[in-house]
Amino acid sequence: MASDINRVVLIGRLVKDPDLRYTQGGSSVASFSVANNRSYVSSGEKKEIVSYFNCVAWGKLGELIVQYTKKGHRIGIEGRLQQRSWEDQNGNKRSTVEVIVENFQFLTPKGSGQEGGDDIPTPAPDSEPNPFSDEDIPF
Repeated sequence: MASDINRVVLIGRLVKDPDLRYTQGGSSVASFSVANNRSYVSSGEKKEIVSYFNCVAWGKLGELIVQYTKKGHRIGIEGRLQQRSWEDQNGNKRSTVEVIVENFQFLTPKGSGQEGGDDIPTPAPDSEPNPFSDEDIPF
């Protein structure tokens, strides 16, 4: 049987500081929302629409997001959509669709003036030198 495809790639800004919780089994899970802006032109006028996406990051991914991001920080996330359902305290059936984060990239640069931006780690340089030179590029 063939597998279906469920991939999501988003770039946006955190709506508020992410929350970190722990399950009864001790697993860490971070929850946050990302605002994603889309511009379009209608009747010659530029307009913008904002969509909000709830995201969940488990384990070390979630811990890193909570540690290094704050409200307003820009983040790129990759993951999958997951729907879950539950019954609220009044017995009403509720459901939601969330982005389950499988990979992410910090996009707010260090020293950008945004609160907390100086704490974002920079990637470690490659341990091996680059074996290619500009002359190896085929175009």
